[in-house]
Amino acid sequence: MGQSRMRIGIDLGGTKIEGVVLAAGGLERARLRIPTPQDSYEAAVAAIVEVIGELERRAGAACSVGLATPGAISPATGLMKNANSTQLNGRPLHLDIESALGRPVRMANDANCMAVSEASDGAAAGCRVVFGVILGTGVGGGVVVDGRPITGTQAIAGEWGHNPLPAPGDDERPGARCYCGRLGCVETWLSGPALQRQFTERTGRTLRATEIAEAAAAGDTEAAAQIELYCDRLARALAGVINILDPDAIVLGGGLSRMTALYTRVPELWKASVFSERDSIVTRLLPPRFGDSSGVRGAAWLWPEP
Repeated sequence: MGQSRMRIGIDLGGTKIEGVVLAAGGLERARLRIPTPQDSYEAAVAAIVEVIGELERRAGAACSVGLATPGAISPATGLMKNANSTQLNGRPLHLDIESALGRPVRMANDANCMAVSEASDGAAAGCRVVFGVILGTGVGGGVVVDGRPITGTQAIAGEWGHNPLPAPGDDERPGARCYCGRLGCVETWLSGPALQRQFTERTGRTLRATEIAEAAAAGDTEAAAQIELYCDRLARALAGVINILDPDAIVLGGGLSRMTALYTRVPELWKASVFSERDSIVTRLLPPRFGDSSGVRGAAWLWPEP
């Protein structure tokens, strides 16, 4: 099998492993998805290697490999940390994949990969500084500057979901307990489960997060009030990011990124908290061009185009 100008991206998720082959210019050549083994770390490594092998067979050549994962490589130990797929934590995942393949592999947090994808040829193409946001079961983020992800000294750059909600009102203190052990993390306010829980607490009704957004769009006043409150909290949280990072664009990903009201309402609301003249704030809030495929494409983009 000869060398190739193509790149493979792998997105390791809690329920699926997805892979894609990108040719020059980001053209997709092949895609494969299999269930993530739940029984062992070793089985997960073997499944990743299997997906890479099958994609290279379809491509007809060896490709560079980038891997998007939950969590990150600890700079202190070289092992995985902060992964919600807990069998990965404390393991040398990237080294085990490299050993199995016999060549280097680049690996990054899945939120960083989403941000890389959207900054490379997605919604924020041409932007120098991009903040990518995951709003889903959890809340994550990734920072990209000049097309490259910024991981930071502790490999936690962009982890805004575990900052406290800025400027909390009396009814927002101390906030719910986060899985990380802290109270009032942004994730406990802005994740899908958090939106659903808050709506039930306010109304006594049980709807999924997407159903709340649909009800609001259809004129349900209780749902509309909840979405307005969500927009306010998201605006406060993102204003803190803007004040520190001052990005050209913020791209939303995850299931809640499909709420179209966010893209007009949140930029209006964050004007009250961003440290700049209200009429001079040009940071854009954008939906993802590639949707759920941003992570796997971003993993491929971890290698520069040959």
